[in-house]
Amino acid sequence: MLTDVLRVPPVSERLLLNTYTLFAYVLPPCFSYYAVALLVILPGTRVLRIALWPLIALLAFRAAVSVDFTGGDPILVYLNINFALIMFCIVVRTLEWSFLKDPLKRYVRPTGSSPSVLMDTLDLSTNIRGVGWNWSKSLRFPPDTRPTSCIWFTAYTLLSALFHSVICDTFHVAVRGFSPKTFIIPSGDTIFDSTMPPLTRYVRSSAITALMAVVIYSSLQMMYDMATIVGVTVFQQDPAQWPPAFDKPWKADSLRDFWGYRWHQLFRRTFAVLGGWPLGSVFGHAGYVLGSFLGSGIFHNVVLLMLNQDVEWWCMLFSFGMMAVGVILERVFTRMTGRRVGGWIGRLWTMAWLLLWGSFMVDGFGRAGMFASSNVFDTASPAQGTVDHYVTAFDGWLRKCAS
Repeated sequence: MLTDVLRVPPVSERLLLNTYTLFAYVLPPCFSYYAVALLVILPGTRVLRIALWPLIALLAFRAAVSVDFTGGDPILVYLNINFALIMFCIVVRTLEWSFLKDPLKRYVRPTGSSPSVLMDTLDLSTNIRGVGWNWSKSLRFPPDTRPTSCIWFTAYTLLSALFHSVICDTFHVAVRGFSPKTFIIPSGDTIFDSTMPPLTRYVRSSAITALMAVVIYSSLQMMYDMATIVGVTVFQQDPAQWPPAFDKPWKADSLRDFWGYRWHQLFRRTFAVLGGWPLGSVFGHAGYVLGSFLGSGIFHNVVLLMLNQDVEWWCMLFSFGMMAVGVILERVFTRMTGRRVGGWIGRLWTMAWLLLWGSFMVDGFGRAGMFASSNVFDTASPAQGTVDHYVTAFDGWLRKCAS
């Protein structure tokens, strides 16, 4: 009975987005989320927040598995994924807010603005890193080298969004070029070609993993840039409320540096609430690290579920679990030697570990059909023909070496 209730139906069984589904399914969890955000900045509302959380969780799950944003086009499945992740974050954030004893306080507002409970609520609802709020004072943000003028800041961010969209699409084309018959269909395929011997098989899978890492990075940066533009131009937010999302992750010289700082920290709090705090309270620092990465694995499994319900859960939990093991090993190394992991050896170690265990993550995405997902810029990629040519040639060379 419980498995039927929690079942994620295929896209063909969901309701298309229209006026009815918007008001009956999509808006109820969103308005409930805003209501709890309002309550958590007001004193004496804890009991009400706790009472509302089960209803919000049910509404968010119902919306995530019932509404189809693709309009029947499987290539647009990323719209369903994004919506499901938003609903997932709503559930986790309201869970945290439900049990807070003291109200959350905002200490930084846009220049010239006056305090407003409703605007503070809106900011809290959309501010997933907590910029300007008391609950994120310990969070370290990357240095900001963008223009400070609002006009030039917006222009710079727009150019960044366009640039990263081109990068995303170019590398996406490259990934699909390794298997143009199976990577472009929703059923997907593995990145580990069983017809090749182990060495060339893993060289090929590592190349796909590295390319996919660039796709994910540039896609997230593009979406963050677009959200930044909306926040600054539509909601008149201060550019300082949108600090950089990344800090050159390719320069990381340790796994701790990569995951704890240089990679985006947009969902850091979500992962901590989901797994880091519960396991950390029992097993200390190691439990916090492992729990946070397992929380990330659960989060990314939501992506798999929205793509293909037949892909195993273990690939994401295993991949992110091994990232936690690597971070813990670095801490053990530091305690035993008195030295931090770093330098060029640290960079080699970091990239090798990311490629090794990240391959299982990318393979899960591939088998779930994520490579077939597209966006409006894909077919317009100016480098498509050139990229296809060189990727096909490289894949052919690997197969020739394997024969």
